Amino acid sequence: MSNVTADQKVSKPANFLMALFKIKYVPPVLAALGLIVVWEIGVKLAGVPTYIAPAPSDVGTVLVSELDLLAKNFWPTLIESLLGFLFGNMFGILAAIVFVHFKKLDAAFFPLAVFVNTIPILAIAPILVLIFGNGLIAKVIIASLICFFPTLVNMVRGLQAINPQMLELARILSASKPEIFWKMRLQMSLPYLFSALKIASTTCVIGAIVGEWVGADVGLGALIIDATFNFRSPLLYATVFVSSGLAVVLFASVTIAEKVLIKWKPEQAV
Repeated sequence: MSNVTADQKVSKPANFLMALFKIKYVPPVLAALGLIVVWEIGVKLAGVPTYIAPAPSDVGTVLVSELDLLAKNFWPTLIESLLGFLFGNMFGILAAIVFVHFKKLDAAFFPLAVFVNTIPILAIAPILVLIFGNGLIAKVIIASLICFFPTLVNMVRGLQAINPQMLELARILSASKPEIFWKMRLQMSLPYLFSALKIASTTCVIGAIVGEWVGADVGLGALIIDATFNFRSPLLYATVFVSSGLAVVLFASVTIAEKVLIKWKPEQAV
């Protein structure tokens, strides 16, 4: 006879479920699947027209049937996002280095950077499109602008986060400014920088799409506008999901790079 009791048989599935929920990404995945099921059932039971709110099954069908169209518009947005991410963060880092080492420039231009950041990107985008046209340059500049300010602020904060006692010790030991920068300030600023890069990895996609809304024939932003005006709701939702997926992939890439390059993180970094 088996020595396994009924309670033990019942506990095995329960223990498996408990172990499953301890896995980091399982709860959000299950929650997302639950929302999709509720969405599907709710739309079908309520009889909502497809052009108003398509069911997830309709969106999935369009993702397959219109894959070529989505891919055609995906690549321009990806290129614009990556270039905007690159240039926006590069100029943000360079500006932060200048502001930290030249206090007068910091006092003169940092308020100006704050002012520019307060202007909605939807207000700036038409101006840039008028100046640079409907091509790649305007979209890259828009994506760069939306990445620039978070990187500037976080990088300045990181470069200034060095312990004053460590800085004084370096000066007593006759360390030069380049040595202090490369071996102390830059190392201290990396966690802050990656916090900004995580923000920029998602906002660069937003910037590229906004640029395409204002003036573009191709790109996910242009496809969103086209699907909206033609009441192709399944295509609209599918395009939004592809855009979101692009942002998630970029965010995950930055997160992986952070884990590989940085083994420590100060409490102040967010």
